[in-house]
Amino acid sequence: MADVAARAGVSVATVSKVVNGRYGVAKETVELVQGVIEEMGYAGNLSASSLRMQQTNVLGILVASFEPFSAELLKGAAAAAEGSGYELLAHSGGDNHGWERRSLARLGGTLIAGAVLVTPTVLDARTVVPVVAIDPHYGPNRLPTIDADSFTGAEQATEHLISLGHRRIAFLGGRSELDSAHLREAGYRNAMAEAGIPVDQALVRETRYVPDRAAEVTRELLMMKDRPTAIFAANDITAMRAMDVAHEFGLAVPEDLSIVGFDDVPEASLATPSLTTVRQPMQSMGAAAMTMLLDLINGVEREPHVRMATELVVRGTTTEPPVELVTAVEPALVVPAARGAVDA
Repeated sequence: MADVAARAGVSVATVSKVVNGRYGVAKETVELVQGVIEEMGYAGNLSASSLRMQQTNVLGILVASFEPFSAELLKGAAAAAEGSGYELLAHSGGDNHGWERRSLARLGGTLIAGAVLVTPTVLDARTVVPVVAIDPHYGPNRLPTIDADSFTGAEQATEHLISLGHRRIAFLGGRSELDSAHLREAGYRNAMAEAGIPVDQALVRETRYVPDRAAEVTRELLMMKDRPTAIFAANDITAMRAMDVAHEFGLAVPEDLSIVGFDDVPEASLATPSLTTVRQPMQSMGAAAMTMLLDLINGVEREPHVRMATELVVRGTTTEPPVELVTAVEPALVVPAARGAVDA
């Protein structure tokens, strides 16, 4: 402020009045000081000003880590916050249990007026600021929540593989403590049951969405005497890691092994071949969460849970299984047609 005052030829007290919107400064002087502030790139200390004014015009989007899923959510949240009068702060709290509590304790009330939490691990409804959760670990029962229809999406992915003739379909699951991961496994199992295909437990593995773990599991699956002809992974990153391992084994995707992912992150369409996946509308989810948060702050009543539709996107990683690996099928087996398929 002293530098601004010196450049503008006014007192520090005058600069302080302009910065804090106080009366007693001529219009011409206000314009002069504001011009110098812009020229010098001056910015106020958000934490200090919010403590002084007992309010902040900043909203947070808090994530465990920045990865493709949270990055897409952030894009949608930022678009929804535009024009609201609030700035957006993105914060990574670390991938440890209870990260969201620590983050809210540091930021809530002094730096942010509300927050969107992406896949929070554990949290009750008594928060220091209004909060909306996206895909919380425990499901939509404690906080206002935005999520996607993981069960139906997983059903569609599995039915697509079954309709192509696959019977030995492996499932690479996510984190066992995450509600959406349970729903994706349940959708896979339901589609298999509806088709009359027993689930081989040796083909159901947990990867915790960790690429290296997905690679290890895929190697184990491909070394089986009766290996799977298809893999359905509970997110795109593990699906693409499974593709890498298939190539290590000299297998062509999809001719030797079909693979389906979940999410439709930007990398999925850029993979070689492009990944067949279940699209959840990540940017729309981020925008819906931010809109819900703004409504909470402004006292607008609304439904506390929004579940958004998923969509199967058929690309280049799925086809009929190799004839020599097709398992005999019971004559009474009825294979449902895949629902909701979209060519992309």
